[in-house]
Amino acid sequence: MVDTSKPSVARMYDHLLGGTDNYIVDREACDELIRLAPSTRELALVNRAFLVRAVRYLARRHGVRRFLDHGSGLPTRPNVHQVAQEVDETSEVVYVDNDPDVLSYGRMMLAEDPETTVVLGADMRDTDAIFKSEEVRRLLRRDQPVAALFVSVLHCIPDDDDPWALVSTVARRLPPGSFIVVSQLVSDDPELRYQVTEFMRRATGGKWGRVRSTEEVERYFEHLEVLETSGPVEVSRWLPDSDFAPRQNPDPEWIEFGAVARVR
Repeated sequence: MVDTSKPSVARMYDHLLGGTDNYIVDREACDELIRLAPSTRELALVNRAFLVRAVRYLARRHGVRRFLDHGSGLPTRPNVHQVAQEVDETSEVVYVDNDPDVLSYGRMMLAEDPETTVVLGADMRDTDAIFKSEEVRRLLRRDQPVAALFVSVLHCIPDDDDPWALVSTVARRLPPGSFIVVSQLVSDDPELRYQVTEFMRRATGGKWGRVRSTEEVERYFEHLEVLETSGPVEVSRWLPDSDFAPRQNPDPEWIEFGAVARVR
């Protein structure tokens, strides 16, 4: 059941990206978020561009043909399967989300070919259920590498649910030679971290984790081999397409911080 009385993180993100699958409550929440952190809309666009670049990079440079997208959010073109299938039309994607809006729109708009693109209704913290599902067991067949995506979703997970352990657990369950992509909202300003975190917790009815520091995000990569950069970076700096690619301003209030890594 879709709840339109409270903002949804997925619908807020859709609005920030210029989408139309959102309600006035989501738009009002975005206005307040932009008041707290004026670079928020720019940050969302930068992060989406990072997702596209990371998927294209893994498909072209490393031959990845299977993607597991945790907390995939509302469909936004180009979607992961569209980017991957530009490289190889046989590429397969499993989108994982538990938001009713995402599941409704996703199953209607993303499942263009049920053999290669499916939407799985599951909480991304429930690794056992995800990896036991028919959709993911099919994705993991023949021990070929899989890219597990956690793009701008780990800040939705509270510390008590240990997002660091989640990334580590997923990495261990992937076939040899697989990859992890992570980006997360961070700020090195403690007051901003507190203000945005408290606002999002209130606005979403507790469906939020925490804006974290760069050092906390670096922990996701402790046992992974970071590719192309010496460590996680502000994501507009990760292999930008050109000097005209979306960038954050030089002194933003917060950033998306992340990297692409290989499972050792």
